[in-house]
Amino acid sequence: MKTLDQVLTELEAELLRIGYKESTLNYYRSQWRQIKKFFEEKGEINFSEKMGMAFLEEKHHYSKKIQEGRLTQSNIYALRVIRMIGDFQMHQCILRRYTETLSLIQSSEFEAISSQFATFCDVKNYSKATKQHYTKQAERLLAYFESQKCLSISKIKFELILSYIDTLKGYSYKTIELALCGIRRFLSFIYLEGMTSDDLSKVVPPLQTRKQSRIPSVWNKADLIKLLEAIDKGNPAGKRDYALILMVTRLGIRTGDIKRLKLESINWTSNTIEFFQSKTREFVKLPLLRDVGWALIDYLENGRPKVNSPYVFLRHIAPIEPFSDEDRLHQIMTKYMKLANIPISPKKRVGMHSLRHTLATLMLETGSPLEIISSTLGHSELDSTSTYIRSSVEMLRECVLDFEEDLR
Repeated sequence: MKTLDQVLTELEAELLRIGYKESTLNYYRSQWRQIKKFFEEKGEINFSEKMGMAFLEEKHHYSKKIQEGRLTQSNIYALRVIRMIGDFQMHQCILRRYTETLSLIQSSEFEAISSQFATFCDVKNYSKATKQHYTKQAERLLAYFESQKCLSISKIKFELILSYIDTLKGYSYKTIELALCGIRRFLSFIYLEGMTSDDLSKVVPPLQTRKQSRIPSVWNKADLIKLLEAIDKGNPAGKRDYALILMVTRLGIRTGDIKRLKLESINWTSNTIEFFQSKTREFVKLPLLRDVGWALIDYLENGRPKVNSPYVFLRHIAPIEPFSDEDRLHQIMTKYMKLANIPISPKKRVGMHSLRHTLATLMLETGSPLEIISSTLGHSELDSTSTYIRSSVEMLRECVLDFEEDLR
């Protein structure tokens, strides 16, 4: 086994190879010195994730801060450093990259293949989200090949694919499932294009979907009311956040569609919201409920920045523009959960998607047919909607909120 010093020396060389700036390297070196000192104090010369977590507990009080919701950016960066060392020790590559300024791929051959794959996704008319996911998985796979000194697509072997799949261990089932889907699509592409003599996609193990075994996170009525009441509707950003959260809570619109909702999508004459879903490409027409409508009016008239943009919801700090595709708006939820003193548990999902789950279970409890729930949530198959049947009746009853009439 390599010592911590040896691992860090090789890790630094890899960071230099893939183009990390000197200023960033200096930050990592300062963090490594602290970690090395801690290991020396404990009489350890080899790195282990267990000792790495012990460092986080003693120097950053990590677990306590998670429970109290007091994690700082410095604490999060410290965890990233520990994970990077552990990843590199195990796989000899940098698996997680947190800067968008660096290209994952270094070789011109792999860059060209990545570009061809992106074009292929366009020709297949994949949705923007699907294309981004597929191309990102392809880039990560190609970057791994580079780190393993495999610089030609024709020299890729089954064993190299399997070793990359091993790096996914530790991620959630859903993350692995999505990653394998993207990897399989890319490997199939390079085979069909004649870049490899073998269909390497066949070595990627299938994972049976577990939709029916996953019980969605559901909010109880008291916490949901506390969340909405914690929003300061007296300032522009608060008006936006209230309208945004209320729209997801009452209409179940997906985060991606909320971010891309256009002013023209709101039909004030018919009191409806109409748009094509980014995930399914299907057209949906939802009623503009009274409380949602007034929240939107308040935001559009008194909170939204006066800029020429077709989108409803905008960032309120420079640059004034729509939320990015990568932004899941999770920070908005956690902000108001903290203000409302609602505990944030790693065992319960509290993102915007949990509000969709809450609406679905509410509709189910109040007797709405699955077909109506499916239509409201924009599901393309009833199987997706039937997941909500598995939520407990007791929890559903806690979530009941009175539906109001629409604006008509």
